[in-house]
Amino acid sequence: MKLGAFSVSLNVKDIHASKSFYENLGFAVFGGEITQNWLIMKNESKVIGLFQGMFENNIMTFNPGWDQNAALLDEYTDVREIQQALKAKGVKFESEADESTSGPASFIVVDPDGNPILVDQHV
Repeated sequence: MKLGAFSVSLNVKDIHASKSFYENLGFAVFGGEITQNWLIMKNESKVIGLFQGMFENNIMTFNPGWDQNAALLDEYTDVREIQQALKAKGVKFESEADESTSGPASFIVVDPDGNPILVDQHV
């Protein structure tokens, strides 16, 4: 099972203050739109997302089909295939990808400690 790029999506109170803080730690803006209250920041291969007012908890995120630079991978496990494998193992879902489609899709599972995990395929 190839999950693709990994990042942590942070629920922030003030995106401008958070941007400045993470810039002090060596992160630089990699994507997003601050006027829409979201940024993707990167420090070497480490990626974080800053999201103001979009969700309640911090979220671990995997992006099948992408490497850590958001470049397309030649080989990856489709999000629907990952979902089917997890269902077969009895994993419960908060939201599911439509398995009758192809291309971009996502699902959310929650680990035993209540940490949400988003598997979000953009290709």
